[in-house]
Amino acid sequence: MSTSPAPAASEQPDVAAIAILTPEGLAACLARELRDATPEDAAIPPREEAVAIFRRYLGRYQADVRTRFEQHVLKGTGAAKLIAAFTDVMLRGIVDLALRATGQAASVDDIGAEHRRSGRLVVAATGGYGRGLLAPFSDIDLLFLTEEDNVEAAHRLVEYVLYFLWDLGVKVGHATRTISECIEEARKDTTVRTALLDARLLAGDAALFAMFEARYIVACVEAGPAGFIQDKRRERLERHRRFGDSPYLVEPNLKEGRGGLRDLQTLYWMCRNTFGTRHVTDLLAPDFIWMGILTEQEAARARRSWDFLWTVRLHLHYVAGRAEERLTFDMQPVIGARMGYTRHGRQNGVERFMRHYFLTAREVMRLTHVLEPAVLRQAQGPVATAAKPDEAMREAGFTLLDGQILPERGISFDQEPIKMMQLLDWARMRRRPLHPMARHQLIRWERRASTLRDDPEAAHIFLDLLCGETAALEQPRRRKEAAPPAEVDAAALVPSYEQHTPPGHAHWLHILNETGIFGRLIPDWARIVGQMQFDTYHVFTVDEHTIEAIRIMDEVASGRMADEIPVAYELVKGLHSRRALYMAVLLHDIAKGRGGDHSEIGSEIAAELCPKLGMSGEETETVSWLVLHHLLLSHTAFQRDIDDPKTILDVADIVQSPERLRLLLLLTIVDMRAVSSRVWNAWKATLLRELYVRVAEVLAGGLATTERDVRVRHAKEITAEILTEDGVAESDINRFLDLGYAGYWLSFDHETHKRHARLIREADAKEAPLTVEVLPLPARGVTEVTVYTIDVPGLFSKIAGALALAGASIVDARIHTMMHGMALDTFWIQDTAGSAYEETHRLARLSSLIEQALSGQIDIGAEIAQAGFGHMPMPMRMRAIHVPPRVVIDNGASNTYTVIEINGRDRPGLLHDVTAAMSEESLQIASAHITTYGVRAVDVFYVKDLFGLKITDKKRLDEIREHLLSCMKAAEAEAKALHDARMSA
Repeated sequence: MSTSPAPAASEQPDVAAIAILTPEGLAACLARELRDATPEDAAIPPREEAVAIFRRYLGRYQADVRTRFEQHVLKGTGAAKLIAAFTDVMLRGIVDLALRATGQAASVDDIGAEHRRSGRLVVAATGGYGRGLLAPFSDIDLLFLTEEDNVEAAHRLVEYVLYFLWDLGVKVGHATRTISECIEEARKDTTVRTALLDARLLAGDAALFAMFEARYIVACVEAGPAGFIQDKRRERLERHRRFGDSPYLVEPNLKEGRGGLRDLQTLYWMCRNTFGTRHVTDLLAPDFIWMGILTEQEAARARRSWDFLWTVRLHLHYVAGRAEERLTFDMQPVIGARMGYTRHGRQNGVERFMRHYFLTAREVMRLTHVLEPAVLRQAQGPVATAAKPDEAMREAGFTLLDGQILPERGISFDQEPIKMMQLLDWARMRRRPLHPMARHQLIRWERRASTLRDDPEAAHIFLDLLCGETAALEQPRRRKEAAPPAEVDAAALVPSYEQHTPPGHAHWLHILNETGIFGRLIPDWARIVGQMQFDTYHVFTVDEHTIEAIRIMDEVASGRMADEIPVAYELVKGLHSRRALYMAVLLHDIAKGRGGDHSEIGSEIAAELCPKLGMSGEETETVSWLVLHHLLLSHTAFQRDIDDPKTILDVADIVQSPERLRLLLLLTIVDMRAVSSRVWNAWKATLLRELYVRVAEVLAGGLATTERDVRVRHAKEITAEILTEDGVAESDINRFLDLGYAGYWLSFDHETHKRHARLIREADAKEAPLTVEVLPLPARGVTEVTVYTIDVPGLFSKIAGALALAGASIVDARIHTMMHGMALDTFWIQDTAGSAYEETHRLARLSSLIEQALSGQIDIGAEIAQAGFGHMPMPMRMRAIHVPPRVVIDNGASNTYTVIEINGRDRPGLLHDVTAAMSEESLQIASAHITTYGVRAVDVFYVKDLFGLKITDKKRLDEIREHLLSCMKAAEAEAKALHDARMSA
């Protein structure tokens, strides 16, 4: 219930009377104070005084519940029930005042009296409040129920109650209806029908409310539960799409997200319609256990999940000070600490808390898988056209019920654990969904899967589930049985109750993971279940990210992502090491959260695990190598200069094999795409493709990267031919060919050289001191900005600052000083959405800002300070992520340049500040490569000293590192202070 701050009342309540506040005590205190405040010649106290009394007690009981909750005297559900009970008392008191103020009755008790002065009236709680649970800042939902001939009198009372509640700062959802209107609205709108399911009498005529309940139940019975259940399922599907279709999002919505409170409530509503349950906890009561749906242990786990989610929700409301339902990064450590989660080993408190949350969400999903189909079968009856099992399936110990596969009677997963894997194998080969009872049995006996770790058949089935190819209605290949029937009804292939179930490998891995079999079969997997990374780059937990990568791999292999990732589709055709690739995708992050290099530890795990799963020595070596180097290509493409010959040779030296290069690129692509669709873009695809082509060229024994002079001469010859064909004078061609150093000719393609020749020729003809040209490249997802001007110290910094003011993000840059002293600098930029600038007015603004910055018309440093975080706001939730500044200098990555890597929090002006500091150190920047991972920026610069030499003196390198680090810390502190000042203002 939401309230606004209230001024202190002059008259304090009787503290002794409410030392231990109860709803009964609150009712007595309110009655006494209202009576004392009522003048002798009046029926009620003055309105202002009455509001003050209620406001005082409202604050008192809210503070009391919060104190008892935060001292762990009350659990989440207990506190929510108590808030609802106190709210009941408050509302009854307000309705009582309203009745006397409008002259409709002497008190609430007189509403249904025989000699009432007005028509019959009911005030009822609906929705969550009707269920008797209320979060601290949630709305209260009220139904004012009246007779047809009493609408006008009812409106006077409703108006009084609502204005009184609004004066108290309470948020109210309300409706005024007759019984017939309730029935009609419920018939038309499932949301109304759902809310009225939980209607609970607060005050008024009990006989009228009983009449409403009776007519409403009859209407629900006549409508039948099937339509309502299908509506709730559609509503849930849409809700999951809106709030995240995975329960393993690192910033989950604990109310509306998958595996959250709303999913449990949806189960309750379905059961309420079908079985007549009156409360969510009824789902977990002995009746359901006796029906054989849940065991006592399973029901206890589900009850703990319900309590845990409510406890987290109340902490979230109290910390946020509003009705907040999303567990954002800034909330997670605070709530984890409030609930007592502290560091344990290498796992900090917030990661332990969030792992508990994700395991709880998994428990809710398990409960849904078990209960919902039972409700559906009760509501809809058996499937009329369901397929029947064939002899081969029966001989294997399995059968079909409603077209869904499950073990035959007498089959025990406890006694024969291998049957669990065989069940999944048959389901996969026959394209049958698992029956809920089968899934339930898998969950119940998942611990027995630990006995299968060295079982060859289990390993074989696991590999088939991971990457096996399924022919049409094929039967499991390891058992000699009768062939499947020649004719199969096409309709039987459609799952009865899970028609949206995907058939890919990720589907089976999800089942293994959600049932718990995965972690029992592979203990290393159990360590990453629910393992989150406290950063803004990763969207999923480690296990969910891995399964998503397998799904992306399936999409790539099938050609369904050929338009989005064409390079991957070309690579996957004719691949020789399919099993090794899928296993590498599965294991690439298996060692996350253990400390140390997860690639190295994961490689060791792969070398030990793969032979146990029946993979050959060659496959094992390939998987181990891929896991060890799964970050090599992305690190090189985004953080190194791929025009530097040593960069290409170093990668080729590690890869050594064209097949390994193909596998590694595919692994890199699906890994990045599985992080988030926003992480993958056309520019990154371009960089990876260029790196792949250049390394493949070396591996194929083509033009060696060491033959630098040959490549430069070749580039000049082709450029000369193109310019000659365009009619450029020979003298102009020769002058252009003489301008660029070797590095320039190796950094661009021939079309770019042609554009540069035109730009330089026109600028020199006009004797223009500054020329800016912008070119959208939407196919590559970037806009190319070329600046041709007199080379001066700090030029890069000024351009970077101007681009920051325009809201642009630099993703790559090439800095070239031509032989006549002019700078030809090229920047590739994106907007905040990760796309190219294409609109004419935006391109014009880019050019204008660069020209103003370089001509001195604007002070870049002052403008950036003034803008602060204006065009790249840093939400409060992001500030919980700690990104310490870091400077790494690498002299081994290039033969001719010193490579400086900058790590820090991404913000507008970061690149300007860093490059300004480099200019102060007299460093010449040759190229820059910028990558962001959530709020963390990684900027890499290839630099030389003032004399054009690589920096090798250790003392000098230390000075550069310290200066850059101190500048970053100072700029970060200044930006943070400015942001804090603006937020407080």
